[in-house]
Amino acid sequence: MTIRLKRAYEAADKDDGVRLLVERLWPRGLTKDKAAIDEWFKDISPSPALRKWYSHDPSKWKEFRRRYLDELRDNPDEVERLRARVKRESVTFIYAAKDEERNSAVVLKEYLEGKAGKA
Repeated sequence: MTIRLKRAYEAADKDDGVRLLVERLWPRGLTKDKAAIDEWFKDISPSPALRKWYSHDPSKWKEFRRRYLDELRDNPDEVERLRARVKRESVTFIYAAKDEERNSAVVLKEYLEGKAGKA
């Protein structure tokens, strides 16, 4: 299982493998051609309420991470659909956040790799 992470605003590359957008909203100002997305997994992303609450505030990161892991555990069908895709091929999770260390794609990758722990 190989999962890479990449901002939506970075150029697509052959090393990306399959590019999966893991955001609820389409990245602002990005055309579909430029994004080069192979599939959009919007239902795996944080709920609208959680996304709005977090608002990329670093002081809320620990609690955001815990709540998002809870949402992933409560969404087994979508998680398994994504897990099956990740097992078949190398993928890159595409995300829009500016913070490369504290975003939902980081949590999702850890969760699928079994590194998220109990949180």
